[in-house]
Amino acid sequence: MPAQQIKRKSAITSTVTKNRDVAMELIRNIGIIAHIDAGKTTTTERILFETGKTYRLGSVDEGTTATDWMEQERERGITIVSAAITTFWKDHRINIIDTPGHIDFTAEVERSLRVLDGAVMVFDGRTGVESQSETVWRQANKYKVPRICILNKLNLIGADFEGSIKSIKTRLGANAAPIQIPVGLEHDLHGVVDLIFMKALTYKAVEDIKLTQEEIPADLVEKAQKYRQELIEATAEFDDETLAKYLEGSKLSGEDVKRAIRKGVVAGKFFPILGGDNRTATTQLLLDAVVDYLPSPLDVPDVEGENPKTGQKEARKADRDEPLAALAFKVVTDPHVGRLVYARVYSGKLAAGDTVMNSSRQLTERIGKLVLMHADQRELIEEAYAGEIVAIVGVKDTTTGNTLCNPAKPILLESITFPEPVISLAIEPATKNDQEKMGLALTKLSDEDPTFRIRSDVETGQTIISGMGELQLEILVDRMKREFNVDATTGKPQVAYKETIKQEATGEGKYIRQTGGRGQYGHCLLRIEPMARGEGFEFINKIKGGAIPGEFISPIQKGVVEKMEKGILAGFPMVDMRVSVYDGSFHEVDSSEIAFKIAGSLAVEEAARKANMVLLEPIMKVEVTTPEEYMGDVIGDLSSRRVQIRGTEGQGDFTMINGFGPLAELRGYATNLRSISKGRASFYMEPSHYEEVPANIAANLIAKKEN
Repeated sequence: MPAQQIKRKSAITSTVTKNRDVAMELIRNIGIIAHIDAGKTTTTERILFETGKTYRLGSVDEGTTATDWMEQERERGITIVSAAITTFWKDHRINIIDTPGHIDFTAEVERSLRVLDGAVMVFDGRTGVESQSETVWRQANKYKVPRICILNKLNLIGADFEGSIKSIKTRLGANAAPIQIPVGLEHDLHGVVDLIFMKALTYKAVEDIKLTQEEIPADLVEKAQKYRQELIEATAEFDDETLAKYLEGSKLSGEDVKRAIRKGVVAGKFFPILGGDNRTATTQLLLDAVVDYLPSPLDVPDVEGENPKTGQKEARKADRDEPLAALAFKVVTDPHVGRLVYARVYSGKLAAGDTVMNSSRQLTERIGKLVLMHADQRELIEEAYAGEIVAIVGVKDTTTGNTLCNPAKPILLESITFPEPVISLAIEPATKNDQEKMGLALTKLSDEDPTFRIRSDVETGQTIISGMGELQLEILVDRMKREFNVDATTGKPQVAYKETIKQEATGEGKYIRQTGGRGQYGHCLLRIEPMARGEGFEFINKIKGGAIPGEFISPIQKGVVEKMEKGILAGFPMVDMRVSVYDGSFHEVDSSEIAFKIAGSLAVEEAARKANMVLLEPIMKVEVTTPEEYMGDVIGDLSSRRVQIRGTEGQGDFTMINGFGPLAELRGYATNLRSISKGRASFYMEPSHYEEVPANIAANLIAKKEN
């Protein structure tokens, strides 16, 4: 290892040790987000190298990166779980979360963005915006996360700097402009032009760790001036002083432009674009942009929540002297320390040994230990303050989305919502010895991943696991074998159909039993109504005059929910339905909770059978990129799978086909596509929405269930 690298590493290590507790304005909590294979992990790896966190560059292809530490990640060359790591740059502490790009692991992106203050959005500089780019961009919009963008892979054949910028503006509707332009392109790429200070920063080889400042090459001066003018026009309005100078026709300094950019980024109204090759020293410029433009915990609005005692809205400032408010956003089972709960501390202080309140579940927890995570490595700390992201050891009942707070000053923060699973499969232990271990393993894995669900099929006795895609379930089963030593066999993946109703109806449920002694009496009348697609379930109590005592309303709701979960038409869960209990009767002696629970179940089944029940199926957003010579065959095959083609878009010698199609028809499609295109076409899909199953297909599914 070169002496220069040793010196850099030892210097930064001492900085980490001495300055972990930096001022809050010097903290940056950021996520690296992108479409799969855009270069997130490579970018993170270079950041760690440039900041001295690692002494050598890891490789995704060789399975030697710091953040892809799981065996499954290194074998497949993809990120599966988000990895947190802390590093330092120019006295700023940067907490980084490297997120997955594959849609099957979208929950990792969702929960990371919920707790981050900013993000670096990585794009492939050859294609610009891709499908998952749009998905993660929407997720970042949902949580109002400020972003900076970087075009990666401009060193590769097919690099399209201007086309990629255009796609960011048009497909994402973003107010974005470059703050750098590349010097050279494809294999000639060797630096960038800084449009803020109008200077060129170049390197001679990928391995260089130093950038050389030069005059802008003559052939790029006009282009640089044009892009700088566009940058000023896009950002001047965000800073009064800069705007005044611009309107007066005065020359703007680099500091004027920087100030305007920062205010636009922090406000979430402007997205600067950097560009180059993230394997090189230009990553130093990305780190500068993170420090200069992305917000600190002090720059974002105070976190808001609800007082669980009064129901009133309350806010917490990012201040260590405020009462504690923290959000648990990730659970991991660590082989060395057990259950780890990742948490973002929004206000106050968290210390080992503290007793805190879990306001989401109305219970208290004791903090065992606190650790800073560096991917799969841990650093023990005594305290964590507002603005920090830490992992907690010792909390048993806290899970993803729960709020931890000061028991004397309780607050309930907004939780995290996750998409519903779209695919299921049956799983069985290979031997009796694996039976108990399998149950424990599945419980731990579902604790980690909120999109991974487990249920038992009452009729068959099988255990059914559900998730966002075949890859996710494949990885989880593989983890069971490797981490929990559980051998299991799985059936074929099954589509997660749903049931719903199309019209309003009423139903009556009576459960009356007399067996000598005290009997059972429950009686209720329900009204059911369809809700908009994706709205879920709502239960309303419309009882007046004490027709049913208040203590029996909850059992009725439980009976309704259980029946809906089991399904009525074909055994699939019921969704998008409002249920109102409006009348009934009770017996002063014989009425019981179990009787009303059964009555609720009977009533909702009767009503549903009169409400024009239908089946729903998951519809996927589909993108196929194919050479033009195979386009006709590909479109024909997609049409045969009930895919509705929405449009095509040229990408050089390739054509991208967009559409929506049912998951049931797209299972195993990747293999078929390789056959059609001789391995040259690629395929991507992600869950979009649910639609009604065509009548003939629904009839077959119902008949199959009855048989």
